[in-house]
Amino acid sequence: MEKQYFNLMQFFEGYVRNYRRMNLSQLHNRSMFTKREIDYYANLGEMLGFDVFIEDSKFDKTKGRSRPMDLSWWKWDARLDDENYLYLALHLERESLPKNDFDTLEKLFSQTEDGYIPHNVIGIQYIESAERIDYLNKIILQKNTNQRSNVLMVYRYYDTKLDLERVCAYNFATNGLNEVRNAICKQDESGCWYMCFDEEYTAFIVN
Repeated sequence: MEKQYFNLMQFFEGYVRNYRRMNLSQLHNRSMFTKREIDYYANLGEMLGFDVFIEDSKFDKTKGRSRPMDLSWWKWDARLDDENYLYLALHLERESLPKNDFDTLEKLFSQTEDGYIPHNVIGIQYIESAERIDYLNKIILQKNTNQRSNVLMVYRYYDTKLDLERVCAYNFATNGLNEVRNAICKQDESGCWYMCFDEEYTAFIVN
């Protein structure tokens, strides 16, 4: 079946615009941030008509065992097949620990059964600094040569100079890097976290 690709950068824009609605504050721990962000994409998938699973799994041929997927969207259409899903529409991984950045890519681009090759993948990954991005992107380009997924990779890291999080999104089409957008994430006066795009934050500071 021909692969069905989403406008993943539009998904990222919604993630940025709606982040304040996740109601995450300084009182929440790392696990709660992960849960709320995965739940956001789970709700999005259900609204778009997909069958959605949190903590799904797929077989990894290299490791010889099944490995978990943080989130999956599956396409079902009984008009075409009343017994099996048509394809894995989306595989998402969300990781808070920078030391696991390579493992996140291994999960998103694992060698697996044909029916489990995702048409679209999203990775939300905390990293130590911006210097790590080029290295990880090279790995994505290499691994996606075979998988040929539509990829959105969101890197988050702390900017000590401005006391905020940088949020950098890279969209890879099957032929390489397609688009880049940058945002920031910080706390408002009430202690809740929000996001906005770089250009909007710069204009706010200037004014």
